[in-house]
Amino acid sequence: MRATLLRQRAADAVEEMDLPGCDPGRLERTYAQFALINRALAGWHGLYREHVRPRLSADLRTELLDIGCGGGDVPVLLARWAARDGLLLDVTAIDPDPRASLFARSRHAGSGVTFRQATAADLVGEGRRYDLVVSNHVLHHLDGLPAFLAESATLSRGRVIHNDLRRSPAAYALFFAVSWVFTGSYIRQDGLTSIRRSYTATELAAAAPPGWTVARRAPFRNVLRLDAAAGRPRGPADRG
Repeated sequence: MRATLLRQRAADAVEEMDLPGCDPGRLERTYAQFALINRALAGWHGLYREHVRPRLSADLRTELLDIGCGGGDVPVLLARWAARDGLLLDVTAIDPDPRASLFARSRHAGSGVTFRQATAADLVGEGRRYDLVVSNHVLHHLDGLPAFLAESATLSRGRVIHNDLRRSPAAYALFFAVSWVFTGSYIRQDGLTSIRRSYTATELAAAAPPGWTVARRAPFRNVLRLDAAAGRPRGPADRG
C-alpha cells in the first residue's frame, strides 16, 4: 500500500504549515524543530566541506544566498562553519513567508546572517548576484520548478546547490517510525507529505534544464547542482 502511495509524486498534496491559517504556536515549534532534523539528516556539513568550503577564502569575502531559509538554521550553520575555518563568508537568507522571516530574524539575532522577507524573483529584479546560491528542502514545495531554477542560476556567479528530499518507500517508512518524537508541531504530518511531494533522482533529472546535475546522497537526499560560472575568468569564489 505504501509503495503504491509513493509511486507517483503527490504534487497536489498540501503541507499544513504552508496554510495561512495554521496554528502560530505549532508553526513556531515546527521552525524550531527543523534545526534538529536538518542537523541530523540534511547532510549540510558534508555539502559544506565538499561544495562550499573549497570556494571560500581567508582573504577575500564570498557571498552566499540561501533561498527559502525557513527557520534560518542552515544559513547560520554555514556562516558558523566558515568562521570556525577562518574563511570570509557573507550569508544572506531569504524566505517569502513573513512568519518564517520574523522567526529567523528573532531566533538568530547576532548570528551575522542577513535575513530578508523576499523571493528569488525579487532579488533577480534588484539585480543581485552571489558567489554561491543554496536551498534546503525547497524544491518539493514548488509548482514552478523551471522558473525557480532559472532564477537561482541568474542569481549565482558560481555554484548553485539545491538540497532536497528523495522520495522512496524506505524514506517514508523511516520517517513514519521516528517522527512521533516531534510533538506539538507540524513536523510529523508535513514531513510525510513532503516525502510524497518530493522527486526521485530520475524525476528531478528529467525536470531540470540542461546543465544541472543530480546526485543521490544518504540518507534519502537529492542534490541538484549547477556550476553557473563555467567559461568565465576564475576568481576567489571559483577555487576548488
